[in-house]
Formats: sequence, structure tokens, C-alpha cells
Amino acid sequence: MMFLGSKHCPRCGAAAASPESADIAARLCPRCRIEMKSVVIGATTLRECSRCEGLWVDVRSFEKICADREQQSAVLGTAEPAPTIPGREISKVKYVPCPECSKLMNRMNFARCSGVIVDLCKNHGTWFDRDELSGIIGFIREGGMNASRAKEKLAIAEGRERLRQEQLAVDMRRSSILGTGDPDDTRVTGIASARGLLKFLLD
Repeated sequence: MMFLGSKHCPRCGAAAASPESADIAARLCPRCRIEMKSVVIGATTLRECSRCEGLWVDVRSFEKICADREQQSAVLGTAEPAPTIPGREISKVKYVPCPECSKLMNRMNFARCSGVIVDLCKNHGTWFDRDELSGIIGFIREGGMNASRAKEKLAIAEGRERLRQEQLAVDMRRSSILGTGDPDDTRVTGIASARGLLKFLLD
């Protein structure tokens, strides 16, 4: 039992969930602008458009799907291959509104290298057109997230090395302008000048 308004269970700390109250508020499909229905996949409640078969997944549910292989299996189990239409033209890119706040969502390549472009509202959730969610799950299962993290680490290391080289070049230019180069080079130049002067005097 939990007190009314509690956000977490006082015994186990699990987040409170109230799908009954969540179903009260209507959510319109970002593309078709018709009311979406609630669907339960595994232990996760999502919203689906009956016309375009897109899925709206809130932030917490998507994190759960990404982390839980059972939830991934449930999503993959309900996925059907999209029909192929010969000669179908790629539709023009269209930004769609978030079902929660109605603001236009950002389009992003999931994990920057998955090749699956999704519509994202950072505060509320992600919109997946048909088969995009199953495509992302396949990407995760094939080790795509590890590859993405390795790619990011490599990019960071390359960026640091580039900055180091740029700073070294700036320091070298500054030294040449101010005449504060390597002390060893200065000493060698001084010795050579002294030898030249001594030879001139003796001659």
C-alpha cells in the first residue's frame, strides 16, 4: 500500500505507476492527428496509432526497453515486416509535434550511428514510425551501443590531440616572435658567434 500522491514505494523504492489515470488524457498521433490507443507490450504500456501503426514511448518506458532484454523480445515478437511498395518515393522530411506538449520534436539519428531517424521530445518521449523501434532494438542487440560509445571515445581522443597540436603550434609561433626559443639553441648560437669574433681578432 502507498499513500495517495506518493511517487515511490516506501518498501522497495519502485516508481509509482498509474496507467488508469494516464489513459484518461487523450494523446493524438503526431502524424495522423487521431487519438492513439494504449497497448501493453511485455510489461510496458505504450501508445499506438491504429492508422499509421506508429508508437509513442515515454522517456521511462524507452529506458526500460533499452535495458531489459525481455522487453526487447516482447517488442520484436509483435513486430511485423513492413510491406515493400515498388517505386515508392521517399516522403519529404516533416517535423511532428510532441503528443504531450505539442512542441515540434527534434529529428535525430539514434546513437548517432544506427541509421534509424526518430522524433524526440527530450522531456516527454520518442515517436517511432512503423518498424523504427524494432530496428533500434536490433541495433542494440547487435552491439550497436558499444560501437557507438567506442566511436564517441575515439572522437573525443582525436579532438584532444588536435587541440594539443594547435596549442603547440601557437606556442611555437609565440616563441619565435618573442625570441624566446629553446635555450640550447640560443647557447649554441652564442658560442658560434663568439668563435667567429675570436677568429676575426686573431687574424
